[in-house]
Amino acid sequence: MDIKVLIEQKAKFLLVHSSSGFKHSLKEVLGDPLVQARLSETKAASEVKLLEQFYSLLATEPSRAFYGMKHVLKANQFQAIETLLISDTLFRSKDIQQRKKYVSLVDSVKDNGGEVRLFSSLHVTGEQLDSLTGVAAILRFPLPDLEEDSLSSSSSDDED
Repeated sequence: MDIKVLIEQKAKFLLVHSSSGFKHSLKEVLGDPLVQARLSETKAASEVKLLEQFYSLLATEPSRAFYGMKHVLKANQFQAIETLLISDTLFRSKDIQQRKKYVSLVDSVKDNGGEVRLFSSLHVTGEQLDSLTGVAAILRFPLPDLEEDSLSSSSSDDED
């Protein structure tokens, strides 16, 4: 067919294998090196890389990667946040006080020289971040005290 719009955009199409046609397979497709090369300049690719970096740090250096408002606020008090990962769903909360809390956190991180990355909840990476409370931080330097706080609070929760 001679559809001019499709012919003009033909160079942008990619054929990529996926194990299924469901939404969770988007992560698999976005992890493909060919797709990453083509999307390297897009926001989606940088979000995928940043979330992978966060998970990698969480596995290898847990004292440099934290999630949850309590830990992120504590890390921000030490001005340790290099990159704040935050979901856009937190800014759409019906609770005005909660929204103000997240806006002040974002402003504080920016004032301290940190980078703030807003993740869309419509994207797979945003959904993954939402499953981790919607807020996470990659730290400039390790904060082992924070890690110990999380361990002691979870053990005291077990005792209760």
